[in-house]
Parts: sequence; structure tokens; C-alpha cells
Amino acid sequence: MTTFPFAFAMAGGEGRTEILWMMLAVFGSAKLLAELFERLGLPGIAGEILAGILIGPSLLGWVAPGEVIRTMAELGVMFLLFRVGLEVEVAELTKLGGTALIVGVLGVVVPFATGWGLFQLLGRPPLESIFVGAALTATSVGITAQVLASKGLLHRPAARIILGAAVIDDVLALLILGAASSFATGTVNLMQLGLTTAFAVVFVVLVARWGRATVRTVMPRLESRLQVGEAQFSLAMVLLFGLAVLSAKAGVAAIIGAFLAGLALSGTLPRRIHDLAQGVTELLVPFFLASIGLQFSLAAFANWSTFLLALLLVPAAVLSKLIGCGLGASHLGREVAMRVGLGMIPRGEFCMVVARAGLTLHAISPATYRMIVFMAVAAAMLTPPLLKVAFRGVLAPPPETEDVFRIG
Repeated sequence: MTTFPFAFAMAGGEGRTEILWMMLAVFGSAKLLAELFERLGLPGIAGEILAGILIGPSLLGWVAPGEVIRTMAELGVMFLLFRVGLEVEVAELTKLGGTALIVGVLGVVVPFATGWGLFQLLGRPPLESIFVGAALTATSVGITAQVLASKGLLHRPAARIILGAAVIDDVLALLILGAASSFATGTVNLMQLGLTTAFAVVFVVLVARWGRATVRTVMPRLESRLQVGEAQFSLAMVLLFGLAVLSAKAGVAAIIGAFLAGLALSGTLPRRIHDLAQGVTELLVPFFLASIGLQFSLAAFANWSTFLLALLLVPAAVLSKLIGCGLGASHLGREVAMRVGLGMIPRGEFCMVVARAGLTLHAISPATYRMIVFMAVAAAMLTPPLLKVAFRGVLAPPPETEDVFRIG
């Protein structure tokens, strides 16, 4: 296996040249395979994830996962959710808020029970079963949002339900991770878990409910006093990073803050600011998608038992979200329920966090860690083609109202 110089930049940041090589390898290969997949009639983002597998440690060994790629990936998914928020109306989300709540809850309960139950049936340790269940809970909404946005389908009811449910299941999944980590360390604090959850919920509700009105009042006043170029874009970036930080402090993922920032600014910014944000997103999103593929490890297939369990975990992850989330949206019809269920399938950054936490706390074995990573990569790869089939024949809005968000 050939290891190029930029592989070392991922782990230790050896120098600017190595980091530039890494950026070239990840971005160039991701876009090249995205183009190839699109020409073959396949979703381009599946090609970008595959690019990470090809150039990662398991195959070519050009790039190894590390702090640099994780930072670029986190920025990529933050900007992606920010851009999605810009194209979504708060009123549209609240209309389907009840359905999103049910979908979000079932999308956590059913996958957790499935993962926990599967490993318990196989006679695995209870704590390991809990962490596997926790790893199956949170949806990586960036994958689905990217697919829907690239097809101009963010206005569809299924898309709005998915976005709302993803915020809810992120809060619940983080609560489960906190509880699992407490069990692993033997320091369960129910009051602290309850307060963290309540604080996170209150933060999300306040920003979603009154954020836009606040921005409409404050931003024009600030803009009129600024002398710097692209003042609106600068203020938008301050809000994005500010709410991302506050989200992390509140106990939810930073990407939720980025999404809320987009919601607060939706309908208030001129198209040029949308275009500037889209340019940054186009640059960073390939790092997010490729980073999923970079986690793939052939070591998951080291022996037959690990291989078979890894293959069993993938349909468990897919079907638990499809059934749980689809059931929550079933009253809207079979088609919407199917689209919601498929849209909630992908796992990503949160799944990796749970797996790393379990490994660090010695709650799961290295083999189980590799199985969880394999499941996350497989689910992310399966989602784009499944969504393409589910939304086949669904038309985007006419040109005058269609959002211009196009990635991949």
C-alpha cells in the first residue's frame, strides 16, 4: 500500500504542503467520482463517499483520518445545514411539527431497541448492546439534506418532516449517549441528564420560534453601521458560528445551530448572500462526504463472525429507521411515509462519536467499533440511490421559485 506525504498531515499536521496535498486528494477525487456517478445515472454524493473509501487507509492509503479532515468535514456539514435552513420557511416546519416530533421519537426508540435487542440475542455484554443501540439512533441529516437540496425538493412535506425530526432525534440521541456513558463510568446523574435535555429543548424552541423576528430587527441596524465589504455575509457568518457554539454549549450538535441560523435568516437575505454561502458549501461538503468513506476499514472483515455480524447490522440499521420513522408519518400516506423513513436512514458523525466513546470507555470491543463504522458507511452509501427511487417523478418547483441550492 502506498502512503503519500499528505497522509501524515491528517494525523499530525506536518506542514502546509502536506495539508494542500490532502485537500487536493480529497476534493479532487470526490468531485471526479461524483462526475462519474452522475454520468452513470447514479447520485453524485455516493461517488464522493466512495472516493473517501478509495483514497483512505483500507485501499490506496493516500489520506488517513485525522484532525484536519474532521475539522473540514464539520465545517462542511455546518455550511450544508446552514444553506438548507436558508431555503426553508419556519412556518412550513411548524405546520408539520407534530408529525416531526413523532417521527423523531420513533426514529430513536425503534433503532435503539433494535440494536440493543440484536446484540442481546447474540449474547453480547449489556453495556456493549447499549452503545450499539445508541449508535443507531441519530440520523446524519447532512446526507439526506444534500440529496433533497440538489434536486430542489426541500419544499416537499417529506423533506420538512425529515429536517424537523432530525433536530428532535439529535437531542434524544445525545441524551441516550450521555446515559450510556454514565452507565459505563458508573456515575449516573438523572438530574443532570434531565436538565441538559431541558436546556437543549428550550434553546432550540426559542431560536426556531423567535430567531427570525430578532434577526429582522437587529441585522439592518448592525449592517447600516458597518463599513466592511459584504457586511451582510459577515453578519450571517457571525450568526452561523455563534449559534453553532451556543448549540454545542446547550448540549446539541453544532450543526443544529447552523441550521437554526439559516432558518433565522431565511427570507431576509438577498440572493447574492445565498450564492456566497453556496460557494463555501461547494468547497467544504466534499470533505464531509469523503470523511465518511475514510472511516471504512477492511479490518471489519477480519474473521467470519465479525463479517456476518457487520452484514447483519446494516439491514438492522436501515429497517429500524425505515419502519420507525415511516410509522410516524404513516397518516400522511404510504409515499410520504416511505420517503421520510428512507430519508432518516443515514448515520454519520454522531454514530462515529458514539463508537469512539464506547471504545474509549472500554464498553465495546475494537471489532464492534469497526462493525459500527462499517454500518455507518454502508447506510450513507445506500441512502442516495434509495431516495432517488423514492422521489422519482416528483417535480421540483418552477424556475422562478426553485431554490438555487445545487451541490454535487
